[in-house]
Amino acid sequence: MTLSVAPLVLGTSKLGRSADGEEAARLLRRAAAAGLRDWDTSNNYGRAEEYVGRALDGLDRASVQVFTKVDPVEGSADFSGARVRASVLESLERIGTDRLPLVHLHDPERITFEDAVAPDGPVRALVELRDEGVIEHIGVAGGPVALLQRFVATGEFEFVVTHNRFTLLDRSAEPLLDDCAERGIGVFNAAPFGGGALTADEGPVGDYHYRAVDDAQRVAVEQLRRIAREAGVPLGALALGLGARDPRITATIVGASRPASLDRLLDWAAMDLPDVWADLAAALPAPEHQTGPHGR
Repeated sequence: MTLSVAPLVLGTSKLGRSADGEEAARLLRRAAAAGLRDWDTSNNYGRAEEYVGRALDGLDRASVQVFTKVDPVEGSADFSGARVRASVLESLERIGTDRLPLVHLHDPERITFEDAVAPDGPVRALVELRDEGVIEHIGVAGGPVALLQRFVATGEFEFVVTHNRFTLLDRSAEPLLDDCAERGIGVFNAAPFGGGALTADEGPVGDYHYRAVDDAQRVAVEQLRRIAREAGVPLGALALGLGARDPRITATIVGASRPASLDRLLDWAAMDLPDVWADLAAALPAPEHQTGPHGR
């Protein structure tokens, strides 16, 4: 069984932490009405799974795909196989379904690789849940590229989520993308805006990858803004389009927690973009100002 995924996936991380239930459900239904019907969530994205379930109650559930992730209980270090099974059961209940199309092992850097692949560990539990038919496909979603490459090499995973590492400011994910392409593994590229640095066309440069930009990154963003301005397109549209043009990437995950941000996202996704990719690549900061294979 294969999983068909649209090029753009709606992320719910911020939505689950900042919006009330009815506002969140309305935004999700608005996204569905606009054709954005693949949603990415997680067991620990605040109340996101609950909001997703509420939104689905007002929709044809078969028309929306919800991809989630397994997590320890917040504040707990338990990422055992037993916890993975409990996490999946919680997700099923919140979302209101008895089967999940795709579940990722979320941020496995929280434990050792050896613990992750142990007989009673989370990877084995996900494989068993897939064999049992509770999950259709399994993936791994995390940070350090070198660690994700180790999980890819196990041969157990069908999808990978990488975040903040294939953007206009960072290409650290390149080796992972190559590994996945060679093995036929789907890739979700998350956080194409880096958390805010690549959305504004002017003004102060926002944070990148959960921290303030350094001087080299700030200079690079100013160069990127100039390229976008001269091309007559928003920087955010170019940031979003980077992954869309790469054949190694299955889909881009990006969040929206307000109607205005959702509408802007859809506008950017629909734009015809100029061929300025070589100029954008030339503006990349040096590798030491990128995340690297072991960065968080």
